Amino acid sequence: MSQPVSKVASTDFYQDVVDGLTNDQKSIPSKYFYDEPGSELFEEICKLDEYYLTRAELDLMETHIWEICSTIGRNALLVELGSGSSLKTRLLLRNLEEPVAYIPVDISSDFLEKTAESLRKEFDGLSVFPVSADYTNSFQIPLREEAEKTVLYYPGSTIGNFTQKNASLFLKRMAERLNKGDGFLIGVDLLKDVATLKAAYNDSRGVTARFNLNLLRRINRELNGDFDLKSFRHSAIFNKKESRIEMHLVSKKAQKVTIDDRSFRFDEGESIHTENSYKYSYEMFSELVSGTYNIMESWKDTKGQFLLCYLEPI
Repeated sequence: MSQPVSKVASTDFYQDVVDGLTNDQKSIPSKYFYDEPGSELFEEICKLDEYYLTRAELDLMETHIWEICSTIGRNALLVELGSGSSLKTRLLLRNLEEPVAYIPVDISSDFLEKTAESLRKEFDGLSVFPVSADYTNSFQIPLREEAEKTVLYYPGSTIGNFTQKNASLFLKRMAERLNKGDGFLIGVDLLKDVATLKAAYNDSRGVTARFNLNLLRRINRELNGDFDLKSFRHSAIFNKKESRIEMHLVSKKAQKVTIDDRSFRFDEGESIHTENSYKYSYEMFSELVSGTYNIMESWKDTKGQFLLCYLEPI
């Protein structure tokens, strides 16, 4: 008689971690960064001096907010993918004309509900319907029939977390959710000097390192893991050939780690690849969406570090 599968081993999280750690280049999907502590650490990262991205995006939003809201139009249903604290969304919600509702979608349910409650208090009369889901998979969008159009909002540079092949597949899946006349407002981090990029992912206070290592802490807590966090270090490098920042967790020594019923060996210096952050030029991004969307409008911040595009499905 076969042994029953443990509750831990039956989860997608467990399977994704085991599959990733079995590869020659060990890896873990970056979506698992965002438990509640991880989401809070990412919000702290966004406030760091070295992390230019949030400031550049806010500068862009503040400079072009009227054009952006005019492009979205009135009576829109705003659906934010991977909403976090919805910091940038507040600018949209303050300036959109009669939005039907705001639908934040996030994998971290506790963090999501806190954000939704905060927005309900701040925007009296606005309907806020949080959806706890992995937005890369199927999920239902409420209230679509009440809106003149649905606009997906994908702020930050999260599209850069996908390989270019997977980014193309993701964008196509999102296009299948949209009707003619709907829109997709998406942020893109632009290529820039390597020193600025490296500093953004290797901050002097070590917040990004704690964010990266929190992934191991989550595995220990949720998957019966026994990672010794002091035996791994954070590393972020720029891969020029692939046009991406790569984040890794590097083993400081030869060691064995157990996750529930599985064991994995690490050599000294061997890494777990935890995140990619691809950097695009306008031309590279235009090529990525070609054949799936038309770029209807685009905006940059005053320093030319960040790009926001409004797409419509073809």
